[in-house]
Amino acid sequence: MSYIKVAGLRTWHEITGDGPAVVLLHGAFGGAMSWYFQTPALAKAGYRVHAPERRGHAHTPDVAGPLTYSVMADDTIAYLEAQVECPANLIGWSDGAVVGLLVAMRRPELVDRLVLIGQYFNSTGKVHGGLLDQLLGPTGEGPGADIMDYLRTEYDEVSPDGAGHFPVIYAKTLQMIRTEPEIDLATLAVVRAPTLVLQGDRDEVTVKHSADVVAALPDARLAVLPGSHALPVENPDPVNALLISFLQGAPRPLNLG
Repeated sequence: MSYIKVAGLRTWHEITGDGPAVVLLHGAFGGAMSWYFQTPALAKAGYRVHAPERRGHAHTPDVAGPLTYSVMADDTIAYLEAQVECPANLIGWSDGAVVGLLVAMRRPELVDRLVLIGQYFNSTGKVHGGLLDQLLGPTGEGPGADIMDYLRTEYDEVSPDGAGHFPVIYAKTLQMIRTEPEIDLATLAVVRAPTLVLQGDRDEVTVKHSADVVAALPDARLAVLPGSHALPVENPDPVNALLISFLQGAPRPLNLG
């Protein structure tokens, strides 16, 4: 685990294991520790696991200007080009799934296999009344305040920007998820990588939307497991088994219909 410079940005990353590259892309307010259960399992399965932390997240400092999925995808492309033997396997969870998809759309030659976990790609797929609505709602009291306090504590412990910067990154992140992503699913045809779309049955994305994403991608499949938006930490054993099977190129089941 260390800081490196990627396209001029001081970036924290962690690398575990040896073998073909797997790059883990965390969600909003997350970092490398989001993958606590996946990193050792993937390394044991024979992968070199990269866990970079994006701008304004965990140990990586914020950058002046708005936070967008587009700029984080550009940062990730720069990281892949500088630090990873490509094509690499990308696994994105929540916001990280949007970043991973944008990378696969913009630079398909950099991506071998792609996993998208628990994320909608335009507002038609968002579950209403869920965790995100609590996060985006009033934060003075109730669930919104509890979520913000928890995120502030996690951020303050490791951020190089200091505890006083949390309201800035919190506002930037909420502005982003209020307005993004809005990806036209028809544009997903440019993705070359075989893709696994994975979600919990009580996630922040509808199963219909995930099925539509799979239908729009040239080579994709859908998996729904018991769990919420916290699926990788809530139900890690089946998640890890599914990830490893997919990365190893498990064949599709026979169509006996």
